[in-house]
Amino acid sequence: MSTGKLWGIGLGPGDPELVTVKAARLIAEADVVAFHSAKHGRSISRAIAAPYLRPGQIEEHLVYPVTVETTDHPGGYQGAIDEFYEQAAARLATHLAAGRTVALLAAGDPLFYSSYMHMHRRLADRFDAEIVPGITSVSAASAALGTPLVEGEQVLTVLPGTMPVAELTERLRETDAAAIMKLGRTFPGVRQALSDSGRLQDAYYVERASSTRQRVLAAADVDEADVPYFSITLVPGPTPTTAIPVRDASGRQPATAADLTTTAPDRTASVESRPDRSITAAAEPNRTAAASAPSGLVTAPRVSPEGSAAVPGEVVVIGLGPGDADWTTPQVSAALAEATDLVGYTTYINRVPEQAGQRRHASDNKVESERAAMALDMAKRGARVAVVSSGDPGVFAMAAAVLEVSAEPQFKDVPVRVLPGLTAANAVASRVGAPLGHDYAMISLSDRLKPWDVVAQRLSAVAAADMAIAIYNPASSQRGWQVGAMREVLLEHRPPQTPVVLGRDVGGPTESVRVTTLGELDPDEVDMRTLLIIGSSTTTTFDTPEGTRVFTSRRYGSVPSR
Repeated sequence: MSTGKLWGIGLGPGDPELVTVKAARLIAEADVVAFHSAKHGRSISRAIAAPYLRPGQIEEHLVYPVTVETTDHPGGYQGAIDEFYEQAAARLATHLAAGRTVALLAAGDPLFYSSYMHMHRRLADRFDAEIVPGITSVSAASAALGTPLVEGEQVLTVLPGTMPVAELTERLRETDAAAIMKLGRTFPGVRQALSDSGRLQDAYYVERASSTRQRVLAAADVDEADVPYFSITLVPGPTPTTAIPVRDASGRQPATAADLTTTAPDRTASVESRPDRSITAAAEPNRTAAASAPSGLVTAPRVSPEGSAAVPGEVVVIGLGPGDADWTTPQVSAALAEATDLVGYTTYINRVPEQAGQRRHASDNKVESERAAMALDMAKRGARVAVVSSGDPGVFAMAAAVLEVSAEPQFKDVPVRVLPGLTAANAVASRVGAPLGHDYAMISLSDRLKPWDVVAQRLSAVAAADMAIAIYNPASSQRGWQVGAMREVLLEHRPPQTPVVLGRDVGGPTESVRVTTLGELDPDEVDMRTLLIIGSSTTTTFDTPEGTRVFTSRRYGSVPSR
């Protein structure tokens, strides 16, 4: 019996209508359709190909065991991935050996940063394999901008966002045009490299190009907490001569092309004036260290003067307080001054003044475990690491993540200290008086690390117990429905006139504080920088010349009327 054929099917960037005629025909004809997804089970490739599938086809759903999270596999992350690829190849080989045609789907092009290539390497030497090219995300993103990406003798450089920030910066400085792939958690480092290379003002961000959820933003305006993997940053070579359909985080659009061209950098610099394209041998060790670290996090071990055993290090998890530098404690300031390395979310790292010789490892806010493991690993090799949080590190911040990872046997000898900070809840409360003057609870509305059902259950329980509530992480640019859902849950136990305090960027340059009621709370006024305080039955408001004051009485049964 003859063996089957493996087809690597490029699906294009997302729009099913951008699937080629040949790809659509082969998908429909295949005996087996295979596709990848993360553990959540939602496959973008299958969704694109869905219009071309037919009833009765065998589907092979290849689920990655790990993406950005940690793993207990004895071979670590790479060991888990390699094992997965071997098992996935064996599943497909069974069908091919039985004479079935297998269409392995790949978003974009199968040989351009694609999962398909790992199957090709393992199967193409045993079975007939052929590639059907697809439109890349670079082409789709360029079309979304509506401006030439390169022209004439200009050079286009395609870069992975996982590249160390320093190297990415140099590559951006020396090229005419660039496309930066693999964003998601790497975006803070990518934006830092764009800024350091002087290319930020002419860089554009395209999210889910060609799909119904496509977004085009100026790279400087992107909310780095909500960057999906399927996004790309482009730096066009030619200066745009027509308006690019950009909208920033607030929905603004440029009126004319002049709005875009006035800040475009000079493209007339000669090749001789650009940095040398070579990579020195001295820079190579950092490549190895960065390969196992979260994007933008490059480790640098501290060794003894003899160059052998590592000098003992430690991890100190610190809280800066909510925003005002005066709220950072002297103890925290001293720990920051003594640290050889700072690790943390980019926004928080940027609040710490730079110090000569101190290394800064910034990343986005979705890689807590990876960030903790990196800090502990550096300390294990001798660094004095400060893990930076806003507010208090023990309140929805990095202390728990660091301690959880530090419980692993490999870090049993690494000292960990936690230094407290002023919480955002206390800062907001202080602006209006004492709304947290009695029993209260702190609840995060984010359902990224726990299901919404748990959040709703806890809201209901606390509301029924008649406690004030400090609400953290109420919304983001892509997660706003929870505020309305929270209000409905609370109104089952609290009257509409219950006081609510909205504090945004308290201690920061755009601080605003407002008192409203639960019945009048508008979810559209709440964003990721807002903290809410929901009053109890004993929470009282009164007006003063300085504004509305709020307090929660410490007594029951003898409370001033509202």
